[in-house]
Amino acid sequence: MRTLRAWCGLIAMALACSAGLEQARAQQTFKSGVDLVRVPVVVSGKGGLLTRGLTATDFEVLEDGVKQPIVAFAEGAPGEELPLHLGLLLDVSGSMELDLRDAANAAVQFVTALDEATDVTLVDFAATIRLGRFSRDSYPSLFERIRNRKADGETALHDAIGVYLETASARPGQHVLLLYTDGGDSRSRLSFAQVVDALRFSNVLVYAIGYLDNQASSQRVVQQSRLTMLTRETGGEAFFPGSKRDLQTAYAKILDELGSRYTIGYEPSAARADGRFHKIQVRLTAPSAKDVKIRTRSGYLASGKR
Repeated sequence: MRTLRAWCGLIAMALACSAGLEQARAQQTFKSGVDLVRVPVVVSGKGGLLTRGLTATDFEVLEDGVKQPIVAFAEGAPGEELPLHLGLLLDVSGSMELDLRDAANAAVQFVTALDEATDVTLVDFAATIRLGRFSRDSYPSLFERIRNRKADGETALHDAIGVYLETASARPGQHVLLLYTDGGDSRSRLSFAQVVDALRFSNVLVYAIGYLDNQASSQRVVQQSRLTMLTRETGGEAFFPGSKRDLQTAYAKILDELGSRYTIGYEPSAARADGRFHKIQVRLTAPSAKDVKIRTRSGYLASGKR
């Protein structure tokens, strides 16, 4: 199992291949150790309707099968002490040529709808990766940049995710990342497995809008499976809209989840500096909860001893 230091080195390699990131790189480092584990939780009942109004006493959290004391709890936005930072990953590689205009317009639409976000970090990528951070008063510049990109070149999806995770790790608060991509990768130094582990180190909730209709059928199943796995590891979800109506449905669900999610915090009962993956389970304590579905992150990867 790789240590946290090793992951920093891997992501640094990805950054070294990217243009325009020197200033951001100087401020980016993964934090070591795990003090408070924050767990985003979505609870739904019959028909997929979200369940609201639960309290901390309605939940129990297990880490590696051992019950953990809940020390923090919130429904919806946890408050000003945990500002929400939105990340957008926009795939502008050649394989997105037929879908980039729709993806760009969709990204602008989502930023406009998410009032909760305090700022937006945009990572647009093809063979190279560009990163920019935009406050609310600079959204017109963000929208211009999104809409002016042209599709061209190979795809460094895994490295782009690594770049975002590194900059997010240096900023306190909640982090929600929305991917706009077909899910393919032809350029990255980071492998898919390495990105999965990097997500396990992070505290980022990931959603994906996957554009697969114009992809070869031989690639479509693999790309859909990988986007689904990346998002589910964090407690998020992947959507594959075939129409504007499907996209509107996906957006409504994401916004509804962000507004009604539960955030549970616990401090592991045993010190974690072993470099291992620790599985998280969240359950409802009420006997009537057997028909309720819970979606959350699969666990977290602790830092190794240094």
